[in-house]
Amino acid sequence: MARGLGRVFSGLKRLVTLSVMWSMKHPIYSVSSRTPPVRSMALLPLPCSKIQDFSLPNSTWNSEMLQLYKHYNSLCEVETEGGEKEGQWKKIPGYNRLLKYATGGVYLSKIIQSKARLFTRNINEPGAGFEYVLFVNREEQKCVGIWQCGHLLEGPPGHVHGGAIATMIDTVTGCVASLTGAVMTANLNINYRSPIQLGTTVVIETVVEKIEGRKKFILCKVTSPDGTKLHTDATALFLSIDINKLLLGR
Repeated sequence: MARGLGRVFSGLKRLVTLSVMWSMKHPIYSVSSRTPPVRSMALLPLPCSKIQDFSLPNSTWNSEMLQLYKHYNSLCEVETEGGEKEGQWKKIPGYNRLLKYATGGVYLSKIIQSKARLFTRNINEPGAGFEYVLFVNREEQKCVGIWQCGHLLEGPPGHVHGGAIATMIDTVTGCVASLTGAVMTANLNINYRSPIQLGTTVVIETVVEKIEGRKKFILCKVTSPDGTKLHTDATALFLSIDINKLLLGR
């Protein structure tokens, strides 16, 4: 029995060693604006996973969604031949999982082995739920979310559920609040002005109003694509957090 346990521990040690070696050979990137890389917690994709960006256009996107996507994509930062960067906006990729591996041999089994998925990306059917893409402007501390409302988000007949609208407001305000570090929502104050029809596209604009210590105050409005109709306006308060304490329970 002792030999059997010895083989098990040896196998586990080899698995951890291989995962660390793999992480050292692959480029580091952050898979979510809500969980940016930190010195002791570099986020990496699972080796056997196929990474898919769910914020890219698909066949279910309507013409308004595509037009807005192309507009903001044209404003995104690009590198010129001289090595300089032009454009103030940046597209934020969207994945259905937030965390896979952490470098340094730390294996977050309680997260990796779970079936957890990002709430806004947990519907497999394209166009049925949250179809959205985020663009940020670091210099102006702004974030724009382009959202197409799927048929599985119904609240009032033919219109989007208020909770789904709140979810997207939390997502976009959280994106702009996390530009300077990890945050968590402390308060959302939402005013519903006009219902949103299922299948339509709306624009969610957010900006950092002020920062006081750990507190980040955000303004938000949800409008029609041409900006003539106000669907919702909101204010949000986020608190800066230590990502290590959140993920590792320290």
